[in-house]
Amino acid sequence: MLKPAPAIRKAMAECPAWRISPEDTNYFAMVFDATGEGCDFVAVVEIFEPGGRTPPNAHTRAHEMFFILEGEGRAWADGEMLELRRGDAMLVRPGSAHEVENTGAGKLYCLTVMTPDEDFAALIRRGVPATLSAQDRAVLGMA
Repeated sequence: MLKPAPAIRKAMAECPAWRISPEDTNYFAMVFDATGEGCDFVAVVEIFEPGGRTPPNAHTRAHEMFFILEGEGRAWADGEMLELRRGDAMLVRPGSAHEVENTGAGKLYCLTVMTPDEDFAALIRRGVPATLSAQDRAVLGMA
């Protein structure tokens, strides 16, 4: 058995993207997960269309972190509302019902990390392949 590399460098151009379902208003560029890199967390760039939002959800054991790369939004966690802007980070604790909404005129881009994965990456990978737009590629340093 080969020993895994001690570190992995990955360009965003190598990151496939999916929508969990065709009608979703957000989609994910997969950065690291168990399938691709053999890690026990998932890291994605989550991209929200204008007006897009996640459905309310909660995780049994996982902490989920959102770092706003571009845009602005609003999040609810157990009924508490938080405004989010570029440069903000939000941590959602296990068991907290939460959702994120894009409130800006353009797209909202979040680096989202969840640990442990709780099969979130598998849910994303079972979705519908998505194509990153020219704007997405520019924000993610691919242009």
